[in-house]
Amino acid sequence: MPDLITPIPLLALTALVAYLLGSVPFGIVMARLFGLGDLRQIGSGNIGATNVLRTGNKLAAFLTLILDAGKGGIAVLIARAVFGPDAAQLAGFAAFLGHCFPLYLGFKGGKGVATWLGTLLGLAWPVFLAAGATWLVTAALFRISSLAALVAALLTPLWAYLLGYPQMTLLLVALAGLIYLRHIPNIRRILAGTETKIGKKS
Repeated sequence: MPDLITPIPLLALTALVAYLLGSVPFGIVMARLFGLGDLRQIGSGNIGATNVLRTGNKLAAFLTLILDAGKGGIAVLIARAVFGPDAAQLAGFAAFLGHCFPLYLGFKGGKGVATWLGTLLGLAWPVFLAAGATWLVTAALFRISSLAALVAALLTPLWAYLLGYPQMTLLLVALAGLIYLRHIPNIRRILAGTETKIGKKS
């Protein structure tokens, strides 16, 4: 992790603001704007872009993906510009927590993959590219989106270390752990051979 150079009160403020930003449920916002109904009553009930896509509205799903990723990326970039790299990593982690456990929805949020990717892009674009490539290769081989996310999350701390960003390793391990926690139902379905494959209806 980077050296702590930002005063603790400012780090606490950074974490709070980033968490509140991460808590904005853009999937629900997009579903309402496009007249798709209550997203929590559709498909898996998840608030992320994948579930928005189940409504059949690709534009709403794409906007949800971009906005959910943007929560992490914007939090990181602003925190780095205002305070420094320590605040940037904390902001990315807090925004991720906000998406997964949003204050506005009783702490019942999404699985965090898009926000995780946005955080990676804001912190170090080479690591983002490596994570994205890992997702694409795994998805192409196994046709399971959740498995691709799990493999990418698992390997990304290694990519960060190999690409010259060892100070990110602890953060990425923590984020990977949370992604696995949020994907426990998916892991069970993968092991049972019942997880929905890309291009097939659940």
